[in-house]
Amino acid sequence: MRKFFFLITALLLLAGPALGYDVLLVQSSRNAAYEEIAHGFRISCAKDSRFVVLSDYGKVDVFRIVREDRPRLVVAIGDEALSSLKHVRQTPILAVMTLGVRAANTRANVTGVDLFVAPENFLPVLQSLNAKRVGMIYSAAKTGWYVKRAIAAARQVDVEIVPREVRDPRDTVQALESLTGKVDALWMVPDTTAMVRETLPAYFNFSLQQKAPVVSFTAVHLGQGAAAAVDIDRSALGRQAGQMAMKLLNGVNPDALPVEQPQAFSVKINPVVLQNLGIPIPPRYISSSTHY
Repeated sequence: MRKFFFLITALLLLAGPALGYDVLLVQSSRNAAYEEIAHGFRISCAKDSRFVVLSDYGKVDVFRIVREDRPRLVVAIGDEALSSLKHVRQTPILAVMTLGVRAANTRANVTGVDLFVAPENFLPVLQSLNAKRVGMIYSAAKTGWYVKRAIAAARQVDVEIVPREVRDPRDTVQALESLTGKVDALWMVPDTTAMVRETLPAYFNFSLQQKAPVVSFTAVHLGQGAAAAVDIDRSALGRQAGQMAMKLLNGVNPDALPVEQPQAFSVKINPVVLQNLGIPIPPRYISSSTHY
């Protein structure tokens, strides 16, 4: 009996570590938006998983976790989470709620869902505000691809995009000033060069001075001076990522899954801002009006 016990122990040791769980979820911080995404993800991808929140630790070696646990898939929620996986090259990575997923997509093991709702979904909002010439501040390196798409889509509905490229956040105010008298709306894009905390008020000051409504990519800006927002449904974003995850777990290679854009969103309006700008609330968005 004793010999049999040692034989089983030796066989287990020779077999090496057990196969890891299905999904390692790495979340940047305990943020309400991230939590919504994680909840939505688990609805459409109810697989065995481990959950790591980076802000819960002083320092965490995610690469070591991946190497030792051997999950079949890693999901990064937020840019910090994606950055923590920069040395992971073999395990498939699915990034969501990140601005860096398209840059990281040059790696064969990375795909995901970005933060850019298709331009065609912004244009009806701009048109409802009677915008004919729309200013966009952007960095070519970060959102140039998106602005090109916006220009092409706007041309189809007789809206002119007036772009201003910036290479440094300090250029943003000057870029806005160059739009004085030339646009009747601003379209904000998630660009960490064109829009940082210090320059954000400049967009809304321009809006008030020029009576030009700001249409943003997030409802967070409605309380700061934006007139409207095309706001991503974060729970649906998580479910969308979960559907992509199931494809990866079923054997599809990450490089065969292009980065997707958010499919679910809602239009939200700040009626107080519109009133201050002298713009009536578009009838189709009356039910979307919220006081801030």
